Amino acid sequence: MTKFRWFAILVLAQAIFLLGLAVSSYAAVWFGKEVRLQTVPVDPRDILYGDYVTLSYNISRLSPSLWRGEALPEEGDAIYVAVAPKGDVFAAVAAYPSRVAVPPEQALIKGLVTWQWEQEIVVRYGLERYYVPEGAGLALEERAADLIVVAKIAPWGRATLTDVLTKK
Repeated sequence: MTKFRWFAILVLAQAIFLLGLAVSSYAAVWFGKEVRLQTVPVDPRDILYGDYVTLSYNISRLSPSLWRGEALPEEGDAIYVAVAPKGDVFAAVAAYPSRVAVPPEQALIKGLVTWQWEQEIVVRYGLERYYVPEGAGLALEERAADLIVVAKIAPWGRATLTDVLTKK
């Protein structure tokens, strides 16, 4: 009976872990603050998932002057970027090494530093791939300057892409 009990606990722990991953994605949509980000897409293809557009954002390349930590972050470091409304989209206003409180009009999005040098900090947020129907990626790429991404940012920094719009 003891082996069965350990097996049941192991299976239950795995199920709770997978459920937690799924719920964390939906929680960002349920509780997150909506932001709109300007994009610059590129059109690749994934052999398993089909066409997708790689998106780069106005907040993906940060000036080191926005950094509020002691030393600049290194490649692979977590980074929290405060974004605030600037016209129709949100723009980066500060970057922190850990989660901080921001004013209500701002949101704090968690990212990962992929490259850093004296002139720029390049950040990935997990919003860089947008899957599209077969053949639709090229049309989005041609409208690159006119795309706005709608994302929800949860209070803990996780962002989920909810829509891609065309500027009017």
